[in-house]
Amino acid sequence: MASKAPFPLDEQLCFSLYGASIAITRAYKPLLDELGLTYPQYLALSALWEADGLTVSGIGARLALEPSTITPLVKRLETAGLVERQRSAHDERQVHVQLTQSGRELRSRTRCLAELLADRSGMASKELIELNRQVQRLRDAMSVPQEQE
Repeated sequence: MASKAPFPLDEQLCFSLYGASIAITRAYKPLLDELGLTYPQYLALSALWEADGLTVSGIGARLALEPSTITPLVKRLETAGLVERQRSAHDERQVHVQLTQSGRELRSRTRCLAELLADRSGMASKELIELNRQVQRLRDAMSVPQEQE
């Protein structure tokens, strides 16, 4: 039985998404450097800008990362004065993360990231919105566990 040759890289959606992600992260880096943030820290702050007071595990769930990955990231944000951590009075295993005033104010300074993406992409805003919806639909479909055949 003859095996099929693999698709060339440029025909593999996974490779295109991977490359696009790297390109966006590289484009964001100089702006994030000015703000003193890494890309994962920016994502954690974005989750908190959506819902301040999330637990460490809540941030991890929102970003699809393990709490063990989020904890050191949150500690660095706390050292930078952008968040505060507080153990839950009801369950000491839970640590809530609150934005500080500085953390809340930083949000307006990150709007340039969306503008950069829009400008660099050469795509109309409607196109970017639809692309984002399609990628989210793909992500959600790929996240559903499949039964073993």
